[in-house]
Amino acid sequence: MAESKKNWAITASAFERLLTWLDAGENSDGRNYLEMRRRLVYYFDRKNCLTPDDFADETLNRVARRLEETETIESETPAKFCYITARFVFMESLRGTDKKSVPLDDVLRQSKANQFAAAERDEEKEIKEKMLDCLEHCTGELEAANRDIIVGYYYGEERIKIENRRALAGKLGISTNALSIRACRIRDKLELCIGKCAGES
Repeated sequence: MAESKKNWAITASAFERLLTWLDAGENSDGRNYLEMRRRLVYYFDRKNCLTPDDFADETLNRVARRLEETETIESETPAKFCYITARFVFMESLRGTDKKSVPLDDVLRQSKANQFAAAERDEEKEIKEKMLDCLEHCTGELEAANRDIIVGYYYGEERIKIENRRALAGKLGISTNALSIRACRIRDKLELCIGKCAGES
């Protein structure tokens, strides 16, 4: 029986296969691996992850595990597949942390309160999972720039959130008021998508 994903640890042969796959036929002596890891660290750092290095390593470990299971991945380029995997690692981290850190949590909580006020506790748990699944799906449907904006806009609590929004506005070269308007429009699209997704079950 194959080892469970939770307990899977990268082996020397799995790591070698990962290096070969990242090189795409050209021996880079590990440079492509280091560059991919650097880019993933930067990706998670922009997502305000507390340990971007750990997230980057987890992403590459998952890719290595996939290669161990399938021997090769031909559906996407190495870089694209790594970023797809990184997005899932990031979204899973949001679902696994204190719900205060989940982007748009207030929106989802209000939506659940309006639609399922009479639900029992066990039903509410199922609903919460459904709404979070819909959030993940709908966030993934956004353009990359809009996804970065909405995740950054709602990340954190109180002062951290305020500082994040100022930094985000500065990065985009717009005022905080303009950022608020843009985030509101993106949120409206997400709410429509989430409502439709939740109603399809």
